Amino acid sequence: MAKKSKIEWTDATWNPWYGCQKISQGCKNCYMYRDMKRTPFDPDVVTRSKTKFNDPMKWKEPLKVFTCSWSDFFIEEADEWRAEALQIIAQTPHLTYQILTKRPERVLPWLDSACWPVSGCPIDTLPDNVWLGISAETQADYDKRIHHLLEVPASVHFLSCEPLLGMIHFGGAINNVDWVITGGESGFNCRLADPIWFQAIRDQCAANDVAYFHKQNGGNRKIDGIWGGNTFDGFSYQGFPFTKNRVV
Repeated sequence: MAKKSKIEWTDATWNPWYGCQKISQGCKNCYMYRDMKRTPFDPDVVTRSKTKFNDPMKWKEPLKVFTCSWSDFFIEEADEWRAEALQIIAQTPHLTYQILTKRPERVLPWLDSACWPVSGCPIDTLPDNVWLGISAETQADYDKRIHHLLEVPASVHFLSCEPLLGMIHFGGAINNVDWVITGGESGFNCRLADPIWFQAIRDQCAANDVAYFHKQNGGNRKIDGIWGGNTFDGFSYQGFPFTKNRVV
């Protein structure tokens, strides 16, 4: 829950709440559960932050902000706080909020029913400075979540294929995606990724003019400070999407 982040594809993390529930294979070795063991908090209980909720209001320079790195922005237990968090997002247009969810089926129904906490006006869309993404660790996860992602208007739609647990074929839906991130699982008992999986995703992105970012190969050994290193086929891939006449 810090302004500066070690995650390579963002500048800062913001956790207005923390805690989650595991719902897919990719959650098995989630780093949040490991890191929360160093705190007095229960990782299975979704809790509003008492000290970090309003942090973005203090940040004056433009930043990419990974939102809810220790939870899921659209988890049901946070429904009562989400409108207030979105108001902070709307009031800080110089920040770009990267919202990644495993629950994209909840986004539109919640937007249709929610109101701003102050004005009482319905929320019918996400603010322009939100990039909305889904986790897609396997083909089944991708197939289950992609149409829910693309039905929500957003300035950028993206996929986080991390930890990548198998080959994924995107099909025609990739033409409506702006950015793809890949990465292998890391740490004790990690499930090793096959480099062929990364290559296939890179090639699909290249063929469809989609920005591609490879975070790490994964494993239990660091190379140049990154789990497994971040190169394959002799290259590193650190693409970012275009959005609203800006290059990030």
